Amino acid sequence: MAAAPGGPGPAGAASAVLRRVPWPSALAAALVTGYVTLFVLASVHTSYDTWGALLILPALMAIGTPLLARIAAANPERDVFRLLLLAMTAKLLCAFPRYLMAFVLYGGAADAKMYHQKGSELAAYLDQADLLGGVHYDLGMKVAGTGFVIIVTGIVYAITGPSLIGGFLVFSWLGFWGLLLFWRALQIAFPEADTRKYAKLVFFLPSLLFWPSSIGKDAWMMFCLGLTTYGTARLLDRRFGAFLCIALGSVGTAMVRPHVTALAGAGLMVAYVLRRRPQQVSALGPLRTILTAVVLGAMAVLMLQQVSTFFGTDGTGGDAVNQVLSETSRRTSQGNSMINATAPEDAAPKFSLNPAGLPVAVISVLFRPFPFEASNIQNLIQSVECFALLVMFVRAWPRLSRLPRLFVQRSYVAFAAVYTLLFCWAFSTINNMGILSRERVQVLPLALVLLVVPATSASRGRTTDRRPPPVWRVSPGQWGARRTPEPPGRPVAAPLPTAAPAAPPVRSTVPPSSTTAPPSTTTAPPSTAPPSSIVSPSPSTSQGGSTAP
Repeated sequence: MAAAPGGPGPAGAASAVLRRVPWPSALAAALVTGYVTLFVLASVHTSYDTWGALLILPALMAIGTPLLARIAAANPERDVFRLLLLAMTAKLLCAFPRYLMAFVLYGGAADAKMYHQKGSELAAYLDQADLLGGVHYDLGMKVAGTGFVIIVTGIVYAITGPSLIGGFLVFSWLGFWGLLLFWRALQIAFPEADTRKYAKLVFFLPSLLFWPSSIGKDAWMMFCLGLTTYGTARLLDRRFGAFLCIALGSVGTAMVRPHVTALAGAGLMVAYVLRRRPQQVSALGPLRTILTAVVLGAMAVLMLQQVSTFFGTDGTGGDAVNQVLSETSRRTSQGNSMINATAPEDAAPKFSLNPAGLPVAVISVLFRPFPFEASNIQNLIQSVECFALLVMFVRAWPRLSRLPRLFVQRSYVAFAAVYTLLFCWAFSTINNMGILSRERVQVLPLALVLLVVPATSASRGRTTDRRPPPVWRVSPGQWGARRTPEPPGRPVAAPLPTAAPAAPPVRSTVPPSSTTAPPSTTTAPPSTAPPSSIVSPSPSTSQGGSTAP
């Protein structure tokens, strides 16, 4: 006779043992054991160039996880820590397919190979050099541009050791923090936007996951552009540390691609002019505005000079701009992914600066290649994403129709729109689909801002989003203990009425007189008002604060 399930017998004993097994701990132990085994096998059969990534990956996770926890602790949205941790993990894992594409699919014909070799040589020099006595190292090229990325790679290798896959992981990690700074900038400068939808787009869009995940300019530019945008948001919201973030981010981008820095500076100038004025202006307010305008103007002049030096043009007028655009088109008119065929005798085609061609430039930069233009599997995959973006922009027409009003009302929208339009206008001269796909990632984080503006009816003043607005646990941008808000719609119980303390007797200062009327012996009837009519101070006013986020 078979034993009953769960009762005495072999089956019941086995189920009882399975119930007593701590499965989370067992799974964690299995993962650790497998990772250690893989590390030992890799260290025996491969060089540090490969197995060093097994040390760098957990180190980057260990550094980033506490920072993400601190950011999520003050965020109004739910499950933010889980979302950010998943985004960082996905970004780091994308370094491996990016490595395979560069060194397996293309056979090492990528800029990352040169950066790795030069960076390893620089790291070896830094390990042996006396840094206090000065560094004298010949890059063999100018520092601006490729030379600066070699310096960054050498510094990274001096810390982690020269590991090719490890370098991919570090640069991918930097790219993730740039995306996170874009997300934080939107929360600070434009909290009415759908920041949760923006987080899903900016963290998990395939192009933003894949391209800025290798040793090179893309990841560095993503980090520095995010830092510049974060500083811009703090400047528009009048927060401390704005100029430091803008300066560091602008220097980082100017050392690699100064023309992109100039585009961001133009957007910043427009946004600063349109920023919202405070209701109460201090005595130093006008002086602070003048000084800020002077600093931003000086930065714009320096950036234009850096662009002229970088491209080797004379001056910064229309002829110089046309020369830069023509040279860009000539350099990118090669390979099987060429967009427009160029005649051999036309070495540097001329381009018109007429803004009438701006709509075509926006479509070309943001939504091409189209599926019928794909010449290989990489372009076909990219075309699917571009078509999905096009569909999202078409469906977001009710939101996009509010951009002219928001352009004036919300200066951060002006910054994102101006930068996006100028970037599309300048980079529409790129004549290669593959290069355009990589360069596009520098504009996507700010172009996606236009998709998450609140869909509000201007005439009736009501939003189509029925979700209640999130409530910050602490003040935005500050750190501290969590503050759980009261659920909306729950009535606040009024405190029980307490007897008022008896007022002390008031002595009359009028001298007694024979004509004074005798005191009245009638007493006022007791109050019959119900307890619910007693007005009690609100919790916010009794604590001296405000419950508004």
